[in-house]
Amino acid sequence: MGFSLTGTQVIFFIASVIIASAVSGVFIAVITDVSNSFSERGDRLQEKLDIEFKIINDPDNISLSGNYYLFYIKNIGGREIVTSNETFNIFIDGEILIISNYYFSKNLIEPEKVSIIYIDSSELTSGYHTLRIVGPQAIEDEFNFTI
Repeated sequence: MGFSLTGTQVIFFIASVIIASAVSGVFIAVITDVSNSFSERGDRLQEKLDIEFKIINDPDNISLSGNYYLFYIKNIGGREIVTSNETFNIFIDGEILIISNYYFSKNLIEPEKVSIIYIDSSELTSGYHTLRIVGPQAIEDEFNFTI
């Protein structure tokens, strides 16, 4: 005597429950991975939105102190900005400055505070120039001025 109709149905039912459990386990793992990825991207975007700065000099009157031109940078974001030659790159007329030719007056700028960037005067000649500062998270500001 073979299996009855009920025995076959029980086997198919158990097999379908096992397969459904395996498929739902895979779906849960994939959904959790996607959710974590979105969360990490959201955190990075929030950090990028919280870091923002602006060069606030008078474009026709750049101050000179000793052998350095002074450029004022204001933190207009919601987070402190670490200022160092490793976190910022400075370009004059499209050419990157070497690290030893500029420095900041402070190691970090709190929100709504100002720091001074000292740029070696040998980097600038008389005339029209463009200063581009690229900071953390590739946030940047560009400033046109005359010496």
